[in-house]
Amino acid sequence: MTQMFGSPASYVQGKDVLFDSVQYLEKLGRKPILMADTAVYKIVGDQFKDYLSDNKFDVHKVIFHGEASPEEIDRITGIASEFGADVIIGLGGGKTLDSAKAIADNLKVPVAILPSLASTDAPCSRLSVIYNEDGSFKAYRFYDKNPDLVLIDTRLVAGAPARLLASGIADALATNVEAQAVAKGDNDTMLGAKQTLVGNAIAQKCEDTLFKYGRLALAAVKQHAVTSALNKIVEANTLMSGVGFESGGLSAAHAIHDGLTALDGPIHDLTHGEKVAYGTLTQLFLEGRSEEEFDRYLDFDLSLGLPTTLADLKIPDATDADLLKVGEQATAPADTMSRMPFEVTPDDVAQAMRGVDAYSRAYQERKSAE
Repeated sequence: MTQMFGSPASYVQGKDVLFDSVQYLEKLGRKPILMADTAVYKIVGDQFKDYLSDNKFDVHKVIFHGEASPEEIDRITGIASEFGADVIIGLGGGKTLDSAKAIADNLKVPVAILPSLASTDAPCSRLSVIYNEDGSFKAYRFYDKNPDLVLIDTRLVAGAPARLLASGIADALATNVEAQAVAKGDNDTMLGAKQTLVGNAIAQKCEDTLFKYGRLALAAVKQHAVTSALNKIVEANTLMSGVGFESGGLSAAHAIHDGLTALDGPIHDLTHGEKVAYGTLTQLFLEGRSEEEFDRYLDFDLSLGLPTTLADLKIPDATDADLLKVGEQATAPADTMSRMPFEVTPDDVAQAMRGVDAYSRAYQERKSAE
């Protein structure tokens, strides 16, 4: 039996560290591609580019077009190759960061991951989620190593919309649920090996931290305040969840998220974490968790404004065929449903999604009447 644990070479977190990052970045290279989307450039990217230039970096600005697709990755790889980049810097959200990892891997140069949000667990992992150009899930892409540097500025995170922090909490909340399912089935993690004790422990610590500090951190972000609770949740969303999901393993929750990308319409207005939130609740239904256990997660999701019904997912009129389509995508061979400790069929997924919807609606009606 082979066990494996993965982590970024360096992880740096703190208030205002983005503009004190030269000491970390100069170790990786002096001729970076800086990639971010137009919104991030407007918020902080252009200022950061000037900071790099002022510190003698020969930096080339590239605008990321929004989708972590093979076409976008190939486009920026070509730009970086022609420029002669010796390091790739990804600044922004999950799809920007996943693309930066892929581009660095293509060119065999270091990668620095600079999240502008704490909205996903993508930054620390040695994999990318690759999508088709229409936004539907395509595949996971795996690398030989984790990022060379992950650096996250908590003041930048505090300035982002609170919804995005809640999304990150939802993504992180899946970590332990999925890791424990992988452990129960003695299945492989995302590293292609068995869990280590430390990988499993980090997944558990991640969940404990979320329940203890999640609401406090969300309240702080609504006022753009950098607090101790926020600091803990940024670490849980980014480092604990990133290392925990990779070394602990994914199972149903993220597979169901991927299944939801097969649907058309306004569901695509939801964030990654918001869809994962429903996936986590569905996994709990698949596992047959007790009412008391399920209510703990449901209460927490509701307090953060996360989706707990099909209406919340913007698919209130989803047909059985729609949900079966989700189930078929979620149980596809390229996904992670096979890491559950028991077989899950497309119909099992569809039925569990219906069950979550019905229970949540009844639960909320009951609470309103109390």
